[in-house]
Formats: sequence, structure tokens, C-alpha cells
Amino acid sequence: MQRRSFEMWARLEGQVPPEVERVRAELQPAEPAALVDDFLPPELRVPSRDQLDGRMMPWAQPIVLDGEMVACTGCGAYRDWLVLSTRDQIWLRCRAGHQQPEPRLDTAWYNRHAGPADATHATFEDCLRHLGH
Repeated sequence: MQRRSFEMWARLEGQVPPEVERVRAELQPAEPAALVDDFLPPELRVPSRDQLDGRMMPWAQPIVLDGEMVACTGCGAYRDWLVLSTRDQIWLRCRAGHQQPEPRLDTAWYNRHAGPADATHATFEDCLRHLGH
């Protein structure tokens, strides 16, 4: 029985049912579709993250890491931070302008807590002014 089944399948292997050719003919487009440039115009495009030198967000509440509150090494401030995300690390900036790296935070933490960007700026100082620092 197995041998007969195998022989039958071997004979049918190269055959194509007639419906297949009919369906292929129906699927052929009559004329090529027109190309449409549906990408946004340059003035409406937002730079991607790899085109930016960094991102920053305000963080008003204290930051607690590993059970201890993070304080500025320059002035002792513990709230009202700007969190800066550069390509390789996270920095904290207090209201007085002191900056310190925070190795316990990473880009994944920043991405989880940051909202969508509301603006892009050409310089670091422009961004600081925009965020009220």
C-alpha cells in the first residue's frame, strides 16, 4: 500500500492543476502602479535618535537608587533635576548647573521614563532655556 501511494505521489509531483494558471492570469496587474512619494516633507521630519547628540528631560522629584537618595555632589540638591541622556551614559544636572554622571542609570531607564520629545534644539544652551534652567 505504501509503495502504491509513493508511486502515485511521484507521478503527480510535476503536474500543476489547471486552476493555478487561471488564478495566475487574474493576478497579473493590467498596468504598473504609479510611484507615490508619501514621505513627509523635510520641514515636518523629526530627527531620529541616532542623529541627536543627546536628549534631556526634567525630573522634579528626588531620585532614589539602591535605597539612597541621589544628591548633587556640588551643592547637595536632591530634587529638580535635568536628566541628560547621551550616547553612552546618563548625567544629572541640578538647578545650580552642576553636572554629574550617574552610572546606576542607563538608556533603558531613560527611555522608560521619558515622554515624547516636544522640541529639538541646535545647542545645549537653547535646550536648557527651553526647560527653564
